Amino acid sequence: MKYYFAPMEGITGYIFRNAHHACFSGVERYYTPFLAPGSGKGFSARELRDILPENNRGTPVTPQVLTCREEDFIKASKTLAGYGYGEVNLNLGCPSGTVTAKGKGAGFLADPERLDRFLDCVFSELSASCPGLRISIKTRIGYVSEEEFPALLEIFNRYPVSGLIVHPRVREDYYKGKPRMEAFRLAAGESRIPLCYNGDIRSVSDAENVETEFPGLSAIMIGRGAVACPWLMEQLKDGRWKRKTDEEADEELRRRFVKFHDMLLCGYQEVMPGDRNVLFKMKELWDHFGSHFPEAAKELKRIRKAQRIAEYQEAARSVLQSGTALYQ
Repeated sequence: MKYYFAPMEGITGYIFRNAHHACFSGVERYYTPFLAPGSGKGFSARELRDILPENNRGTPVTPQVLTCREEDFIKASKTLAGYGYGEVNLNLGCPSGTVTAKGKGAGFLADPERLDRFLDCVFSELSASCPGLRISIKTRIGYVSEEEFPALLEIFNRYPVSGLIVHPRVREDYYKGKPRMEAFRLAAGESRIPLCYNGDIRSVSDAENVETEFPGLSAIMIGRGAVACPWLMEQLKDGRWKRKTDEEADEELRRRFVKFHDMLLCGYQEVMPGDRNVLFKMKELWDHFGSHFPEAAKELKRIRKAQRIAEYQEAARSVLQSGTALYQ
């Protein structure tokens, strides 16, 4: 089984990806937060920094593109191919109202005929101009209802899509409620495309349950669960973890988690001016990391209240040095 790190806006940029790849294994591929090329404008300076080859050396990365305009996707894909990327991922999953109102992300699913024309144009043009470039899709199962999914899957099956990542929720679910697994069972039975599951994987048992029910999957994509538990995919991929004692595993995890944390902090300090911006990033990450330190509520509160890097570092050290067991 392959494991992919899901794109998460504001979190899984190149600093995070590189630090994670240096400290933990098990990830087959990292997907960038979506790039949204403007009409005729290409990528923003921030987006370019995230996908420049020199900022991603040694880390397996697939850029994700968010657009509903054929010309913008084609131009972006050619640019990315020029940077050496072999795959581009189309975002059909973002549920944000500001995105879907423009017919992008999950909003594109509301117009399947338009989506079909888009894919026909994109694959026709790129097969000629960028032979060998793979186009994958990350999608929800519909805009309003999962009953939309059979028709959407039929459209996807018409094209040489290299991989289909399915998050079994509709747009209106956002990230609430349980994944609609009946729709995913349809995908598992009817998809002619290598299939990847995405949604609510927060533990080894969550992933193993999906793998057991869907043995034909090509991959599982994990987002929030992998940010909260950066070693999750390594545990899934590397059977040695099952042979370690809890004490051995916990000591190793703590050492690498501290290294990961310090690489993130240093990386953000190098590219961001002032304490405030760096602290915003680190506090956002601790919203996820904090789930592993239930006994450190006081120290976690100090992290949230920190106004200077020195304050933050003192509070973070207290949490990281606590006796809470990380390996569970």
